[in-house]
Amino acid sequence: MKIKIYLITLFLIGFQFKSLAQEQKMSESEIAVFKQSVSVVSKKIKTLNTDFVQYKHLDFLSKDIETSGKMVFKEPNSLLWQYKKPYNYSIVFKNGKILINDEGKKSAHDTGNSKLFGKINKLIVGSVSGNLFDDKEFAISYFKNKDQNVAKFTPKDVTLKKYIKQIELTFDNDDATVVQVKLLESSADFTRIVFKNKVINAKVDEALFTN
Repeated sequence: MKIKIYLITLFLIGFQFKSLAQEQKMSESEIAVFKQSVSVVSKKIKTLNTDFVQYKHLDFLSKDIETSGKMVFKEPNSLLWQYKKPYNYSIVFKNGKILINDEGKKSAHDTGNSKLFGKINKLIVGSVSGNLFDDKEFAISYFKNKDQNVAKFTPKDVTLKKYIKQIELTFDNDDATVVQVKLLESSADFTRIVFKNKVINAKVDEALFTN
């Protein structure tokens, strides 16, 4: 029994070291190069169309809640999140407004009337485009592994911190675009969004953002 516990302990320690080795902090020079590459790419992105899978982790559930759909971005700040499975639900961020279509039930909110809505709007658009490196709004730390770079954003705004503890953006090393967004809430809950089948700078119909 003691031997079994010892082996399990060794395995866990080995796994921990392996995990730590996979993600390392960037040096100052690496951060500068990374930010520059993301900035160059994000300036070239006029439109972005991608599928996504969203995993909602709730501490009291044994299995994450999985939803999927597509996301469409058009500069400067038009953004559509369209959930298709297991329900139809869409959110449009455009010209300072948030338009919601919940299976035909529509509503609109003006982000100008809410400081929090405005920040969330800026946050989501920045997360998608990769243009979120604002040291005034966030404390930012940078990490790297073999295939990806990770930027972790901790909000400085007290109101925003009540809802979002940290945002983690994962960037592909090859094209410096965002492949995953993870939103950690103040509790143990979090939302993880994985992008796939990205199409950059294809023609996007403006009607998509009317909701």
